[in-house]
Parts: sequence; C-alpha cells; structure tokens
Amino acid sequence: MHVELIAITRYLRGSGTPEELIEHAGRVCYRSEARGDAGAFVQRRLREGHESIIEHASATFEISGISRVCSHQLVRHRLASYSQESQRYVDASNAEFIVPESIAADPEAKALWDEFMAQAGDAYRALRQRGIRKEDCRFLLPNATATRIVVTMNFRELRHFIKLRGLNPAAQWEIRELANRILDLVYEQVPSVFQDLVDARAPQL
Repeated sequence: MHVELIAITRYLRGSGTPEELIEHAGRVCYRSEARGDAGAFVQRRLREGHESIIEHASATFEISGISRVCSHQLVRHRLASYSQESQRYVDASNAEFIVPESIAADPEAKALWDEFMAQAGDAYRALRQRGIRKEDCRFLLPNATATRIVVTMNFRELRHFIKLRGLNPAAQWEIRELANRILDLVYEQVPSVFQDLVDARAPQL
C-alpha cells in the first residue's frame, strides 16, 4: 500500500496554512479578529463541536496497492471526490492481487489462493486473446485486484472517515491501515485539526 498526500488547501492571505483559513471562517461566524495562534483557535472550536468551519479545507491523496475490497469501502464515503483506475479501459492481463496476511501466513491457504488467482489471470488473458473487450473481461477479476485511486476529502469528512475506519477496532484490516496512514499524513500538515484523533489512537497501538 502506498499513500501520498498530493495537495492540501492553502490560505492565500496569511502564510498559507490550512489553519489560517479555518480560523478566518470561524472568526467570520463570531465577527472577531485574529489575535494569536490559529491552531489553538481551531482546537477550541473543535472542542466546542463547531466542525463546519473545517469543511473549507481539504486534502487530496493518491493511493495505490490497495484491493478493490478496500476501494469499495472507501467510496462509500460520499462527501468526497474520487478518480479511480478503470478496469473498463485498463488492460488487467498482468494484474496484481492483494493477499490478506491470514492467507499468506497459511501455506495451504496460500496454495489455494495462488491456484485460483492463476486460473483467473489465465482466463482473463484467454478472453482478451479471443477479442473480448476489457469491459467484459473484467467480470472475471477478483476483489483482490490491486487498484489506484485519487481521493479528495474536506477535513470534516476526513475526521469522520478516520474515526469510522481507522480508530474503530471492528473496521476491516486494509481500510483501517489506509485510514491510519492518511491520519499520519494530515496530522503532519494540520496537527490542530487531527491531534485528538492521534491521541485517541495511541492506546490501540
């Protein structure tokens, strides 16, 4: 799995931080003037439950090496924008597959896995050689097929996503890993918005 932060909102008036934009939006609500640390202002508003102001900032990630199982869960978060590698237009004759650790650690299970994946790959290539279009050949592809996707979420939706998919022990292992990698990336850029989520995660690690 590879997760890269490729864009984040910048505030064009101050020094360019997302916190400054959020602070500006918050101070419009209260008709108050900036007079200190923008991050501290943001944290106070979040503690009060005033989360609408963080919707003005967003982050964009390029994600690869996740399965279609994971991406299907990801795109259920509808307050976001997605651009995903197309199985209709991209040839998957040499597709990669994401192997769950529970299968990789069991030699007999891994042998069954390898046999099935080889059969699926052979069948896909055979259909392509017969002139079957990629949009129909893709019906053979397993949910384990690796995919790439670009995702943009505003900070409020990111917090919701991370709480639901990253901090919840009941979340599926792959989406949980993805959510925590995203948390690490955005915390590095905007600690005031995501500090409490990092703190909530600590006891679980």
